[in-house]
Amino acid sequence: MILVMGATGTIGRHLIRMLGETGTPFRALVRDEAKGRALGCDFAVGDLDRPASLAPALDGVERLLLNSGGALPVAGRQPMVRQQTAAIDAARAAGVSRIVKVSAWRPAPEAKLSVRAHWEIEQHLKSSGVPWSLLRPTGYMQNFFTGEGGFTAERAVSGPYGQGRVAYIDAYDIAACAAALLTGPEGEGLAYDLTGPEALTHGEIAAKLGVPFHDQTPAEAGAELRARGLPGWFVDDLLWLYADMASGGVSEVTTAVRDLTGRAPRSFDEFLAAQPPHTRGDPSS
Repeated sequence: MILVMGATGTIGRHLIRMLGETGTPFRALVRDEAKGRALGCDFAVGDLDRPASLAPALDGVERLLLNSGGALPVAGRQPMVRQQTAAIDAARAAGVSRIVKVSAWRPAPEAKLSVRAHWEIEQHLKSSGVPWSLLRPTGYMQNFFTGEGGFTAERAVSGPYGQGRVAYIDAYDIAACAAALLTGPEGEGLAYDLTGPEALTHGEIAAKLGVPFHDQTPAEAGAELRARGLPGWFVDDLLWLYADMASGGVSEVTTAVRDLTGRAPRSFDEFLAAQPPHTRGDPSS
């Protein structure tokens, strides 16, 4: 039995469909019972903020997908660290035989925001005694349709990206890699850096989306973010992430998706072709 955390999210929805199509026994973890019923599969209601609620969901579970959304930090701390480390402890107590964690690209102690948070969680997982595998994807292609890809109210890709290239990945491919690790023998004690098949500039991405590209200086971007009411320290950390992309820190293309799934990852064009017709060319949909 596999327990899928984040079952209603970007990766989880793809994953439960893949597992269902192969007849693999799985259970979806949801916070809202109505959303669980809407999935049309076995589900359990639990909340990462209430670790005791996870015990029933983990009953009989052999492998766990550890994945949750990154809520805004509180006083500089990411709630995800507390939530996921508690989930790891609950999985250990339940006798789970492997945890597959969706992490982030190149997590490190000197990183910022959720990237550092993922590093902290990885350290806890590695010391937990539970066998583990790590998936470390770059930015998701879906971000350009969820408001997290640098869009402005003018329907343009905007940010201090410069000519930096990013090897964005489709969440569909992350789910496929997770499915391979959750159902197969490979991957124990290994970390996989996941990318798409190509590294694109944000100008090239904007052209594919059919919207303008507004390249900003870090000062311009910072002023705009502060004008939205974001705290200064948070803006500074966001600018660190932007600078990493602009300098090519997320431009490497790896073979990890092919290694795990036996096929090439989706290109940005293939990702766009898979979107519902009414959203194509309209990132705000």
